[in-house]
Amino acid sequence: MDKMQQQNVALVAGASGIVGRQLVKTLLHNGWEAIGLSRQALSHPDGIPVVNVDLLDAKDSARALQSLSRVTHLFYSAWVNAANWTEMVEPNVTMLRNLVSTLEKTAPLQTVSLMQGYKVYGAHLGPFKTPARESDPGVPGAEFNAAQLAWLSQFQQGKRWHWNAIRPGVVGSAVPGNTMNLALSIALYVSLCKALGLPLRFPGSEQTWHSIVDYTDAGLLAEATLWAATSPAAQNQAFNVNNGDIWRWSELWPRIARWFELDSAPPVRLSFHQLFTDYRGVWRDLAGEGLVEADILQLSDGQFADFVFSWNYDMFGDGSKLRRSGFTRMQATDEMFFSLFAQLRAARIIP
Repeated sequence: MDKMQQQNVALVAGASGIVGRQLVKTLLHNGWEAIGLSRQALSHPDGIPVVNVDLLDAKDSARALQSLSRVTHLFYSAWVNAANWTEMVEPNVTMLRNLVSTLEKTAPLQTVSLMQGYKVYGAHLGPFKTPARESDPGVPGAEFNAAQLAWLSQFQQGKRWHWNAIRPGVVGSAVPGNTMNLALSIALYVSLCKALGLPLRFPGSEQTWHSIVDYTDAGLLAEATLWAATSPAAQNQAFNVNNGDIWRWSELWPRIARWFELDSAPPVRLSFHQLFTDYRGVWRDLAGEGLVEADILQLSDGQFADFVFSWNYDMFGDGSKLRRSGFTRMQATDEMFFSLFAQLRAARIIP
């Protein structure tokens, strides 16, 4: 380990999430020291220290963060939910503000990396301009990712540290128990179809079946995030981060069916959340054959998958700015899904 690596101390807000878990692994693999943040007093699967803090509370933030005097890089992927997009803005901006404004007073901060998404392009509102590019103008209306970056970029002016904003597509991960894990939800659905002797039907509309979507492998995302945190070319810049290919479900879905050795059938609009609820007993029987979790709803409630399969419009961004700036790794999306399914099977999460 060289001297520069020894000086890199990462603080990861959201270290247990679908993005943060893989980021921590990548940081540790590259010789970084990593510290997690959590609102609850939880341990981390990779054994890193975790600081318990309520970032909504400025006083508690000051108390909990005062000892973090060695942090050089902040990776922010935490968020708090609310009833609607408008109500999500204030608490999510407050959390980021309390963390950054406190940390910069006590630590030799070099970079703040903000995890975002295609919502900054209006993707959550309905059809939007594709491919989405980092240079696209902002979208009117309340949205916390855009509000966070507006605050962060203004607050950073005149400071010695820099920011970057990372915008992945749908993230592919093998982390269980996270509702935003699309690959896991698909794997659970396929497993139920196999157990019931049913072909694999695409659960979206005909328009969704033919729409174009991009994806972001969690490992690739972590490596790109690490690159952006240490590259001068990424200072005060936003980057779309995707695998580098795009797919229509009509092309990808039959490949998924073949990997699981299932026939595919015409699309039918289905709710994963309803299916997982209806078939909890079926899953319990499957789990009796040696799976790690008997309650399918503890693995995924299916609601994020329902959201994804409700998109009857294209959902993809231009990832070329990232590659032109120096990060060149790409990932075939079909192979990403197959790898994730194999990992889920090896971990006995699916049969």
